[in-house]
Amino acid sequence: MDIQTIRALIHEIPDFPQPGILFRDITPVLADPRALRATVTHMAEALAPHRPEGIVAIESRGFLLGSALAMHMDLPLVLVRKPGKLPRPTQRVSYELEYGSDALEVHVDDVRADTRYAVVDDLIATGGTCRAAIELLRQRNAEVAVVGFLIELEALGGRARLDAPVTSLLLYS
Repeated sequence: MDIQTIRALIHEIPDFPQPGILFRDITPVLADPRALRATVTHMAEALAPHRPEGIVAIESRGFLLGSALAMHMDLPLVLVRKPGKLPRPTQRVSYELEYGSDALEVHVDDVRADTRYAVVDDLIATGGTCRAAIELLRQRNAEVAVVGFLIELEALGGRARLDAPVTSLLLYS
């Protein structure tokens, strides 16, 4: 399945979750086994040249793509979550949002120093959450080989805020 067919499955929902936001709904892609398989294959092909040794998936839709990519690429999966969701000792990083702040955590024993990771999520907008995930990995002395997204909202400039190679399957202006 080609990328344009995958793009056609994504629904645009105006004013969700709040007025003025155009939400890109990827659930039709997830509901179509052929589309999901093609999405994972295309994303894996884009990540592979960067030689990742593990996949880091950002909560929550990133888990769906990250787990499929880890299985497809035969790589270990590391989860980055909101605070209080991981049961073992964690490392935390706080980051600023447009209105307020948030934090992410990772199990300290899941991230291996001197290991190359691909960080994945469903979408990049301003890049703040992904930048925090990158910081978590670097605090653990791991290397960010590449970050990958199904969707990139180019107008919001998130790519420029990331200090790592970026690959996105679908670009929206």
